[in-house]
Amino acid sequence: MSEVVQKSKLAKQAAQSMGTLTTEQKNAALLLLADALVTEQQAIMEANSKDLQRGKESGISSSLLDRLALNESRIAAMAEGLRQIVELPDPIGDTLDSFDRPNGLRIQKIRVPLGVIGIIYEARPNVTVDAAGLCLKTGNAVVLRGGSSALFSNEKIIEVLHRALSRSSIPVDALQLILSPDRSSVDEMLKLNGLIDVLIPRGGHSLIQNVVNNASVPVIETGAGVCHTFIDESAQLEMAIRIAVNAKAQRPSVCNSMETVLVHEAFAARHLSALAGAFETARVELRGDDRARVLVHSMKVAEPADWSTEYGDYILNVKVVADLDEALAHIRQYSTMHSECIVTEHTANAERFLQEVDAAAVYHNASTRFTDGFEFGFGAEIGISTQKLHARGPMGLPALTSTKYRIYGSGQIRE
Repeated sequence: MSEVVQKSKLAKQAAQSMGTLTTEQKNAALLLLADALVTEQQAIMEANSKDLQRGKESGISSSLLDRLALNESRIAAMAEGLRQIVELPDPIGDTLDSFDRPNGLRIQKIRVPLGVIGIIYEARPNVTVDAAGLCLKTGNAVVLRGGSSALFSNEKIIEVLHRALSRSSIPVDALQLILSPDRSSVDEMLKLNGLIDVLIPRGGHSLIQNVVNNASVPVIETGAGVCHTFIDESAQLEMAIRIAVNAKAQRPSVCNSMETVLVHEAFAARHLSALAGAFETARVELRGDDRARVLVHSMKVAEPADWSTEYGDYILNVKVVADLDEALAHIRQYSTMHSECIVTEHTANAERFLQEVDAAAVYHNASTRFTDGFEFGFGAEIGISTQKLHARGPMGLPALTSTKYRIYGSGQIRE
């Protein structure tokens, strides 16, 4: 029996009792997990240093190393995410609807766990903790398969969490980590109908598309983030620079960072050089279209493929547009329906942008970097869904539930 099948069977068995746990039992367990992360942070960072060393030796990019790295503040943030989940309402058992039928049947629609959730992700070890907290709070068992670049970090984190779970009401087997780095372990998870109830991929475009295209297990698709910011003619210069630089440079390796800035031609004529200077200070390489490069000669040429590229790095496309219509057309063509922003003082333009842009999150005068479960008040998040079925946007606790109907009768039969 393979590691994937063995651990999925253990998770499936544990899931049978997870739905019966009380909110108090689950919260107590999550607090134990949070405390254990802080208490054992040194051991976690030592394991993480092995992953970082391997990453440097294999030549992975600085942005991926940033995604991989753990320190005291990031571990503290992971623990805080768990504590925030404790403070959130438990959706399991919520009555979503209740009604009586003319024949006397009383029908209730309630939230229930999904069962066993499989999560396939890449280099960020904080996902291990986020996924564990959200899944366990919602009464789900979880099978995790992280990227090989974070293998030592993930293994140590799960070891720490398992020790904490052994002192709780949650069965240890409800949290599983696949250690095999072989791609065959991912391929096996995609076909485990009956053991895994739903799959959630988190990572780059190729990983997500592999899961979406090849899984027979149902998938909640999280999307790549080719995000845009449109700076309208009426935008305030200081605000536009602050928002745009934050959206690109605050943490460029994550999916809600901006990859293209669209600049109204009137704003560009007055201020593009100042905007470019701010990006240069933030060490961002600019790739512009012809109109942008006329105004700022130092920009590199934006190639056709660049407009659809999720860089995850200090690289940004710049396009000068004639008006809101051209900006909307560009976003329709290249957006991955993740997060899009307009910076404007024109109320009608803002409302039109918010109405017409088809994305999980649309912003007026705020950075796309806020598309995040923590920032939305959901605690940790399981991912950003860019699909339209079941869940969309940052997925917190309710997104990890299904529903069940309870029907109460008094002897009714159907004629």
